[in-house]
Amino acid sequence: MSNAKPASGPSSRRGRASGPWQETFIAALAQTSNVSASARKAGVNVSCVYKARRADRAFADAWFDALCQGYDALEMDLLRRLRLGELERTGAKSRRKYDNSTAFRLLSAHRETVGREKARREDEDEETILASINAKLDAMRERERKLEAIRAGSEDDEDRTPGPAA
Repeated sequence: MSNAKPASGPSSRRGRASGPWQETFIAALAQTSNVSASARKAGVNVSCVYKARRADRAFADAWFDALCQGYDALEMDLLRRLRLGELERTGAKSRRKYDNSTAFRLLSAHRETVGREKARREDEDEETILASINAKLDAMRERERKLEAIRAGSEDDEDRTPGPAA
């Protein structure tokens, strides 16, 4: 876990530098895709959450997963807005509003991050698979060497065995 310091102020959670604040942060991040708002909700400084992400691989993975969830939710919300628009009431009249520029900017920013992280994770998976295949090949080669040694030993024994007496 990290040595992160909680935010100061009335919403501070002094003495709780890890654990519960991280769960609160991750849950908020999955809902909002907003690091600053999620840190506020968890009662920690933004610098604290970034430091924890660098120091704790499990937290970094949870962070990425939360961003993916938030990204998916944002994408679904954007699709809903694109299809239906948002109802805007002005006095007695209502009309549909289709202003999505902010959502597009946010999607673009997250798409790059998500794409980069997915590519990194796929590389790790590929390395693991290749290591597993290489280990299996090494084991097969070792078994083959042992069989060859046994066969060579058997042939030597047959050469040394005296033939029938004539």
